[in-house]
Amino acid sequence: MPHQRFPKVEILSMQPHEIKFVLSETDCSMANTLRRIMIAEVPTLAIDLVEFHENTTVLNDEYIAHRLGLIPLRYTAQDGASSGAGGDDLLGQQHNSIGNDVQDAFVPHYECQCYEHCPRCSVEFDLDVHYNTNNPNYMAASGEDGQDVLAPLTVTSRDLVSNNDLVQPAHFLSVDEEQEAQDEGIAIVKMGPGQKLKIKAIARIGIHKEHSKWCPVAVATYRLWPDIQINHEQMSLLTMEQKQSLVDVCPDRILELDDVTGHIQEVENAWDIATYTEDLDHAQLALKKRPEDPDFIRVVPRQDRFIFNVESSGCMDAQEIVMGALRVLKKRLTYLALELDNLKGM
Repeated sequence: MPHQRFPKVEILSMQPHEIKFVLSETDCSMANTLRRIMIAEVPTLAIDLVEFHENTTVLNDEYIAHRLGLIPLRYTAQDGASSGAGGDDLLGQQHNSIGNDVQDAFVPHYECQCYEHCPRCSVEFDLDVHYNTNNPNYMAASGEDGQDVLAPLTVTSRDLVSNNDLVQPAHFLSVDEEQEAQDEGIAIVKMGPGQKLKIKAIARIGIHKEHSKWCPVAVATYRLWPDIQINHEQMSLLTMEQKQSLVDVCPDRILELDDVTGHIQEVENAWDIATYTEDLDHAQLALKKRPEDPDFIRVVPRQDRFIFNVESSGCMDAQEIVMGALRVLKKRLTYLALELDNLKGM
């Protein structure tokens, strides 16, 4: 098959909330396809319908409903295992609340045969908070008039009660964030004495193309791998002072000079810090005898190697987002192949 490619993936680092990997032996079209699918077409769960039974807080219903929709919801498979990593992260450390892909766990509500909502297409959350009953240990302070001022009560994502034990709000992005945080979870509204909030919320599956609340990623970017080419033959024409000037002029500090051999070489993490600045080009142009002479050093982006950085919004683990995007891409390509076969048979 002409132009057949076999893309490769190399994992650089992986945590539950972030993954960095290299996609190679492909082109920008495949890299951008993967990035756009991760952003807009990986399905997630989000609160889509809110029924207010009582709301005496300072925020109106629409404002609270919008905040509820942006709370990330994590689905954990019954066996507690991630479909992509067997329930373990890269370091072999198993974490209890893996954010799994929801593609096979729920169906979109417009494809479900139920009347309004059912466990196959939705998850129900209840929230019932009253200041006087849910804030027994309030902190009092003396006001200007000598009366006690009651501290406000913050309603957070921990007050949401799910009817599905496998789906819970993601109160924090990571364990480290939870340990360092001063809050109990994602703040929804603050209420004072006598105020009450009672609602029922319905979470459904969707994609970012429909609404941004279903976006699984906070960051999904890629950049081209820097190819650092050092012309040692041209370098031999320079003095040690001139070589050191080339090293010092680069703001990214991607080069280093070996004092023993006198050779310039790239630093260990040059691929991670190179930003293709023009300072190096201007400096070596001044060192050339003729403008048309070959460059001493060239930093050019490779068109077949890409560095991806993906950060989760909290609803799924980062590696599950990548695997979910690949599953979506596979379904799209399978559908395209079937349609092409149908056209050939006509």
